[in-house]
Amino acid sequence: MENFLLLGVCFGLGLFFRRLPQFPESTPKVLNGFILFISLPALVLYHVHELKVDATSLLPSSMPWFVFGIAVVFFLSLYKLKVLTFHTAVCLVLTAGLGNTSFVGFPLLETYLGKESLGYGILADQLGTFMVLSFPGIILASIAMDGKWDLTTLIKRVLGFAPIYALFVAGLTRQFPYPEALKLVLLRLGDTLTPLALVSVGFMLDMRTIAGHGRVLALGLGFKLILAPLFVYWIYSPLKEDSLLYQTIVLESAMAPMVTSTVITIEKNISPHLASLMLGIGIPISFGTTYVLNFLLKGNYI
Repeated sequence: MENFLLLGVCFGLGLFFRRLPQFPESTPKVLNGFILFISLPALVLYHVHELKVDATSLLPSSMPWFVFGIAVVFFLSLYKLKVLTFHTAVCLVLTAGLGNTSFVGFPLLETYLGKESLGYGILADQLGTFMVLSFPGIILASIAMDGKWDLTTLIKRVLGFAPIYALFVAGLTRQFPYPEALKLVLLRLGDTLTPLALVSVGFMLDMRTIAGHGRVLALGLGFKLILAPLFVYWIYSPLKEDSLLYQTIVLESAMAPMVTSTVITIEKNISPHLASLMLGIGIPISFGTTYVLNFLLKGNYI
């Protein structure tokens, strides 16, 4: 419950700060810079270092890769058909193709399925969502920035992404335990990610832009909150005998757009207003859609 309250408070503060002269137009850029160079690398250094990997982790962690792949095919096909511009298609891939499997996902999993589901949720988030963002997600965002595929420029863009260095360091030091003081510092710095990101998105959100993005917004949220869970329900249906694992995977696929991928989309100027709408409107709607989905799953209606 505390997470949902924090969501509302931070998002509301962003909307409020937009009206104050003390917060200039560059406020989201400053907040996003702190997130990408401090908050996110701190989370990477902690969680990747502590992550336990085994054969069981492959099932829940495969879901975000599957959803992202479907999103790439779906939205880039619409770009090829000239239904969407390239930037709009990439924006929708990065927001509708990646879910908020942790900050929103964990509390909802605990509410609907109990604490036993959180282990699967963590695997889906750390080995799935985060890894997808770190590699294909960042590569796609970098291509969208330049508008073309250029290997040299692409490598420079990816290597300019601070969490990539954190990922390498965390991987190289996995065999060495972190001092407790360092773990505490990393966790405290990582805790700043979601509050700052929501303030930034709230500041960026301009409801007047819905008129210009209404059709694409409905397309993106329709994919994220309805189509993606249906695909996952069908593809992972052989796992139905393990009901907790299956229900966790399906529910995690129905979460709102990922906060961090939205921030990156905004920071790289890839349809930033659409990205902020996807997150700002997607989070409250996802509470309702996941409730209905959980009811249908437990009642064997689907």
